[in-house]
Amino acid sequence: MRQFVRVATASTLAVVFMIPQDTLAQSHVVSPAELQNAVVAATQARQKNIETIRQFVSSPTAEKALKSAHMDAKQVKDAVSRLSDSELSQLAARASKAQADFAGGTLSDRDLIIILVAIAALILIIVAVR
Repeated sequence: MRQFVRVATASTLAVVFMIPQDTLAQSHVVSPAELQNAVVAATQARQKNIETIRQFVSSPTAEKALKSAHMDAKQVKDAVSRLSDSELSQLAARASKAQADFAGGTLSDRDLIIILVAIAALILIIVAVR
């Protein structure tokens, strides 16, 4: 029995040491192509979020609401690009929801203006704090 255990252990170690280390390591490393795809996807998502927010604050209703709240629409649009990815994602989702609700008739003009001014103020506050 002892002899069998020694032979089994020696055989197992021999097989383990015969496998190239690079083969084992390659399964744990992200390939350059996967990394590049992830970067491209993140960049595209960021750009889409920036565009969503800028469109939201560029509508005639939005510009009129910002002007009445004494906010510069250009300053808000410029500040959007300085937000972090997570902030952009959250604000773009809220802007999209507000636009969809307004188009669906669940929001009045007044509600949309309040949401718009709140989002614009939030953007300016976040950028000012940094």
